[in-house]
Amino acid sequence: MRILRLPELLGRYIPSDYSRQASSEYYVEWVFRNADNIRRVMDVGCGAGDSYDSFRRKNPNVEWVGLDVKESPEVEARRRTDAVFVTFDGIHIPLESNSFDLIYCRQVLEHARYPLALLREVQRVLKPGGYLVGSTSHLEPYHSYSFWNYTPYGFCCLIEDADLQPVEIRPGIDAITLVIRRGLGAPEFFGFWFTHESPLNLLITLIGKLMRKRHAWINAVKLLFCGHFCFLVKKKEDATRLSCPSTTKTGLNPP
Repeated sequence: MRILRLPELLGRYIPSDYSRQASSEYYVEWVFRNADNIRRVMDVGCGAGDSYDSFRRKNPNVEWVGLDVKESPEVEARRRTDAVFVTFDGIHIPLESNSFDLIYCRQVLEHARYPLALLREVQRVLKPGGYLVGSTSHLEPYHSYSFWNYTPYGFCCLIEDADLQPVEIRPGIDAITLVIRRGLGAPEFFGFWFTHESPLNLLITLIGKLMRKRHAWINAVKLLFCGHFCFLVKKKEDATRLSCPSTTKTGLNPP
């Protein structure tokens, strides 16, 4: 039996321009640089609403909407009143179809009980050609009501099942660093590795350079061992549905 490797399955989604560790903020910046008229933005799983300030700095006229589950502890603890917040049941988004240019979803999908149903709602409220950007867990230890960890391949299949188009995925912080962080009780200084190249990623980069490997190879190896990965996804302009190779139904529809 032939073993399919990640570059063969997802080569078109693995970038070759550089191989540094990335975060969801990278793709937010990418969209604002490369897409016109980003006027309406939704943060799915917005928590305290911190991303409101970040998006307003990028465009003071952006219309930001924060979305989170009604029973979320972050919603109960939220104190800010200077932004628009909407609550929902974790599946059905109570907003109009084809109405958002950009949807931001940072470390939320691993907490979604029915991720395919949620992503289909994301697809519905995005404008044609609109973007979904964010990050999610791969090999991260259990944390705060997390249901799932996604492989990069499984994530892209899930995205395509929701009738969205994966554009690109990049590795985030490595899994070993997250495991050690969890074992030590999440000390604050580990926050450094979320925004800077984490130790295992540094080692993979060094090995790749010594072996004279291309950026795509280094990215693929980092994706194999990442704790988080970030993604750029687009709503297709037409109705053509793409299918992920060698997949069956995910079984993650709500009852």
